[in-house]
Amino acid sequence: MSTTTGTEVVHVVRGEVDHGSPVAYGRADAAFTAPALDLDRLVRPRTEPGPAFHVPVAEIVDLLVETGEALKADREGLLAEALDRMVRVSPLPAEVLERAYAVLWRSFQRPGLYAQIDHELGGADVLDGWREVRLPGNRTAAIRAFPPRLVHIIAGNAPGVAAMSVVRGALTKGVNLLKLPSNDLFTATAILRTMAAVAPGHPVVRSFSAVYWRGGDETVESVLFRPQFFDKLVAWGGEATIRGALRYVGPGFELVSFDPKTSISLIGREAFESAETLARAADAGAADATFFNQQACVASRFQFVEGSWADADRYAALLCERLGVAREFSSADGPRVAAELREEIDVLRSLAPDYRVWGGYDGRGLVIRSPEPVDFHPDGKMVNVVPVTELSEAVAHAGVATQTVGVYPGIRKTELRDALACAGVQRVVSLGGAGGMPPGLSHDGFYPLQRLLRWVNDE
Repeated sequence: MSTTTGTEVVHVVRGEVDHGSPVAYGRADAAFTAPALDLDRLVRPRTEPGPAFHVPVAEIVDLLVETGEALKADREGLLAEALDRMVRVSPLPAEVLERAYAVLWRSFQRPGLYAQIDHELGGADVLDGWREVRLPGNRTAAIRAFPPRLVHIIAGNAPGVAAMSVVRGALTKGVNLLKLPSNDLFTATAILRTMAAVAPGHPVVRSFSAVYWRGGDETVESVLFRPQFFDKLVAWGGEATIRGALRYVGPGFELVSFDPKTSISLIGREAFESAETLARAADAGAADATFFNQQACVASRFQFVEGSWADADRYAALLCERLGVAREFSSADGPRVAAELREEIDVLRSLAPDYRVWGGYDGRGLVIRSPEPVDFHPDGKMVNVVPVTELSEAVAHAGVATQTVGVYPGIRKTELRDALACAGVQRVVSLGGAGGMPPGLSHDGFYPLQRLLRWVNDE
């Protein structure tokens, strides 16, 4: 590795490692090189099927399971190498990255793979061939979930996004081009290189490329983002990423968007029945708030407490203590609170008793109790606690940008879930269960495999 050009990023093109001619990217304090792009090698003409179009699903599942076992053992040292490089550039602490990498293999377990196929598509038959369906008027037809050609703009806020993208791309048998995010340049290629070591030259391996270019680079995107090469653009990220992707959407080229989201929590009055129930609620609320140090969409930032201001203060004080506890996917020390937020919070500290603040700006946790939600975005292991008379009042603060709502106790979900769904919420969980989505369920309000595939009728 050169000390003048920074960290070397490798590409995977059609299943093979590409070191290529290095191109410099990044700032002086975060410089890296990536191979120059050969755009012709990143696309395949529609006159020829993708390498995995006709591979049976059972064979693909076997390969993914073997890849998972190889990731778990990491005999090639590919994950260790990726982790070493990630630690130098990622905003996440080393201990969180280590634990996240240690469980990447879980995305490749057989039960979870078939849960996606069975729950999202109704079985593998529609992937391997044509499924006959009965129509009104004693008619029959056949449908096929045809392999797609996909460009994935993946997010780098958690390594699991890369694993999820590889699994979905493989299960749909498609041609997949993954754009590496600048905050995770190594996970996707480490997974693909591990798969290639398991089965060199396998059609699924040859179906994947993973490369880096600057997001929004028209010299690249105006060439690649065309319907003659790809069917769909699968975009994760913030508003700027999604709006940039929309520029290229048109007839024959569809956007599948994992939009930017935030999450909230609803804590019922049952939390105050005893010291034990309050401790359980605060611990669960802290677990949801600190998932990937609040970098993930599922991390709770606003928590609504059913009770008096005094009740909310009791909960907030205990929550603040719990925010500084290290967990599987969070560290005791998070990112320091940004200077511009500190100024706003200092003002709130002076407005007691309407506002109260617990904790400091060192990243170990900060809680603000306010009569209404604050008008800024809590970040850096920061939570805004708001008292409400009834949990139903908190529904007004949920919307289409609200991904996950954690509810305590879980039994209260039933009375709230329809109203939350009407408000636009996509996911309701028991408090403490926000992190990690079970395979086979909807993601951001839709079934990903179903959306990624091309559905064709024989009528």
